[in-house]
Amino acid sequence: MMHAPTDARFWYHDKGHAVCDLCPRHCTLKPDQTGVCGVREFVGGRLLSTVYGHPAAIHVDPIEKKPLFHFLPGSRILSFGTVGCNMRCRCCQNWSLSCATDERGDEFVPPERIAALAEREGCQSVAFTYNDPTVFAEYAIDCAVACHQRGIATVAVTAGYITATARDALYRHIDAANVDLKCFTEDGYEWLASGARLGPVLETLEDLVRRGVWLEVTTLVIPGFNDDDASMARQAGWMVEHLGRDVPLHLSAFHPDYRLRDRPRTPVDTLARLRGVARGQGLRYVYTGNVMHDEGAATFCPSCGTRLIVRGWHDVRRNALGRSGVCSSCQSVVAGVFEWRGARPVLHSEGQSDETT
Repeated sequence: MMHAPTDARFWYHDKGHAVCDLCPRHCTLKPDQTGVCGVREFVGGRLLSTVYGHPAAIHVDPIEKKPLFHFLPGSRILSFGTVGCNMRCRCCQNWSLSCATDERGDEFVPPERIAALAEREGCQSVAFTYNDPTVFAEYAIDCAVACHQRGIATVAVTAGYITATARDALYRHIDAANVDLKCFTEDGYEWLASGARLGPVLETLEDLVRRGVWLEVTTLVIPGFNDDDASMARQAGWMVEHLGRDVPLHLSAFHPDYRLRDRPRTPVDTLARLRGVARGQGLRYVYTGNVMHDEGAATFCPSCGTRLIVRGWHDVRRNALGRSGVCSSCQSVVAGVFEWRGARPVLHSEGQSDETT
């Protein structure tokens, strides 16, 4: 059954226009206009979310697919998303959803049903993913509240392009996030993501760390765009200084898609080389993705080098870490969230093990 569009939050009136305050694009809309995301429309003096309660895809995944390697590894996660996106990247590898607007799900799925479905499927967490949860923030917030009422963790897979106001409203309900850091230059963001900017993404990354949201970062490595050593060194150095050396970085292989089909696939050797560059800047946990690379998929103890978690693609084949987050060889603490108590995560980082407040 279809459901009428829901009133959006994060906007204000300005001289007969609606100014959306959800993301840094601040779309100014005339009556009957839709924002860049394609799913927020100004109608009858109201800004509406046309996708509230209408997931376009729902699946049960291994949490490693998000990718999250240090948040409840080996567990199942209920993943869902709507259509629409506020980034419009030319390299989008999920464009059939993110660039769609009319293909929203016909059935209305209230937040309580999302939480109940996760519980029924034995999932410890729910991910807002596939497209960017920023554009369905109202729905994501309500789903997150419903999940927490059932003791289920919440995960955002996002580009992090969101205003401070909306970020505060959404991420107070989020337990873990994987943020897509597309490159490390303003020019690169403008070219790749339809005029987006790097600065707001960096602000989101710093804010999530301050909030105690478990954070992992993904960079899609595109040949001839962001695959040089100098760029990776700057990015990794910034991460160490501003986020800490324990934030995992995933370097994912590009494949030609959407509006960027003139670039080759990313060689495994390139990812392995950049992994070494990032580790050389001080990041403790750097992974390679979208390729078969055993070393780049494994979690090693940062103190003694013991291979603690062995992965094959998105499957955990061996886990010598367990819920304790302690190395089985030297008893050093590995950063992450390895147990869930149905409320707040137990964060292990920099040799500490404390509940977040």
